[in-house]
This record gives sequence, structure tokens and C-alpha cells, in this order.
Amino acid sequence: MRIVNLIENTEGVRGCTAAHGLSFYIETGKHKLLVDLGPSEETLENAKKLGIDLDAVDMVILSHGHYDHSGGILSFAQMNQHAYIYMQRLAAGNYYSDDGEREGQDRYRYIGIDKEIADLPQVKLLDGDQVIDEEISVFVMDEPAIKRPFSNSRLKEKVDDSYIQDEFRHEQHVVVTEGNRKILISGCAHNGILNILGEYERKYGSQPDAVISGFHLMKKSGYTDDEITEIIDTAKRLKEYRTTFYTCHCTGIKAYESMRCIMGSQLRYVHSGEEIRLEYQKGSQEERRKQFMKWHKFFAWATVICFIITMMTGYEKK
Repeated sequence: MRIVNLIENTEGVRGCTAAHGLSFYIETGKHKLLVDLGPSEETLENAKKLGIDLDAVDMVILSHGHYDHSGGILSFAQMNQHAYIYMQRLAAGNYYSDDGEREGQDRYRYIGIDKEIADLPQVKLLDGDQVIDEEISVFVMDEPAIKRPFSNSRLKEKVDDSYIQDEFRHEQHVVVTEGNRKILISGCAHNGILNILGEYERKYGSQPDAVISGFHLMKKSGYTDDEITEIIDTAKRLKEYRTTFYTCHCTGIKAYESMRCIMGSQLRYVHSGEEIRLEYQKGSQEERRKQFMKWHKFFAWATVICFIITMMTGYEKK
């Protein structure tokens, strides 16, 4: 499997643009797909610089209905008209950021997707979980068990003339299967990475081997004591998993550095243009089961052989 970060907030590979947004290019045994398409056409330009042929892409999955993950879709759809684009139906909703009272500017700023995207002929609108094939599936969150990250409080949905708290029903999470291993990809984890992991465990019956996701913990100004506590507590909870985590974009460098102090090499940052070299925690459930079955078969056959030898030698003595 090959996974490349086509664009995110920080500089990585020389010559690749860094911008507030996110896009991943992924090659599996059967697919070449994109998860999100960044904030603009710069995502496509980065792909070209990295030698990635976007015309060969057969699938796009939009993680949620925000501009910084969808800005390159219309340009991509013009150059590649055969790749299906999977998005939740609710991702075409009216999503805003509450930027507070600002002189001469609107308080609420539209941050949703371009409305033309949902009308593209190659778009497939989903209503909840979807198994695309044996390699790719997506799932959505039910009611979160714990509160969403603090940085979501300013994110709103416009319903009629009112701005209400966005509950991120438009957010979907991608599961890529490679043999016995599963990789969970979540654009911003607006629903909270711990909630998403809990939902994954309920639906897939195990922990993912790797997670690639922003954690939406970034702030423009300083953190409060409660926010710092939330970041630290999240890192401590993630450290309990056998999963390797790769993060970027909306996590924010300051939050990442605090989490890295707790999680060590279990947490990695992926910059714009960089390729992820998947590393899995030792002792995964699948590996342990594989080893158990290997030795179980060995001892089973050894027992049978010993029994046969005993019977034969016993018979010869008689």
C-alpha cells in the first residue's frame, strides 16, 4: 500500500505547496483513490510535482462537507470523469464558522463545499455506512459517547435563518483493508478521535492497525487550562491502543508536540507531500491469532504423528 499526503498545513517535500486543508492519495491492490482534495487546485499541482497520475484515480472519498477538504474536486472532475466521488448526502449542507463580531465583516463565514459538487454526474451520495468492496468501506458516527473536541464549538450549520451547533452527521470515516490489516482514515475527526475509534471497534470488532487523521485540536490563540487537559487526556487514551497514529492538518503543531511527549513514536506527523511508511504496533490481534493458529496446527499434527508412532511401535511389539 502507498499513502501520500498531497497537501496539508505545513511544509514537507520541497516544491510542494502547504495550505490549510487536507488530501491523501492511496494505492491499494485494486484501487488508486483520493481521500479529500484539499482547499484548491494546488492539491492537483502537488500531485503532478510528486509524479502521481490523477487520471488513473478510480475513486474519491470526501470525509466531510468543508471547503478545505473539497476545494480541488471540481477541477479534478474536469480532468478525470470516470472516478466515482463518494460523499455523505448531508455533506452538501450549509456549514459556517462563527468568527465572532468583527467590524465591517459578517460574523458567520461559509465553510461548506461548492454547491456544484453534489450535482456532478460521478458523485454517489451516501446515507450512512457503506461497504464499497472488500478493500474499502466507510462508516459514520452514531451519538458520540464523549463530547467533541473543544475547537468544534464555533462550527455551525445554518437551518432556515438560524445557526445551530454542527453535529457532524456529514462526516464519514474510511477503512482500508490490506490482508489482515485495517487502516482507519478520518479527515478532521470532528466527532472526536476517541469517539470514532469506539465506533470503529463496535462496527469492526477490533482496533485498527493504523489511524491517519487530523484531531481538530488547533487554535489560533492560546489554550486554556481545560483545553490543555483535554489534549493530554486524549493522548493518554490513544496511547492505550496498539495502533500507530499519523496526524496532520487540524491537529496543530503545538497540540501535536504535547501529544508526542506522551505517545512517543506511536504518533507521527505527516507534512505536505510526504509519504507514509506504515508501521504497526507489535503484537496486533491479527498477528497474535496468526501465530496461535500456526502453533496450534503444529501441535495438533505433532500429537497425531506421536499417536500413530505409538500405535505402530506398540503393534510391532505384540
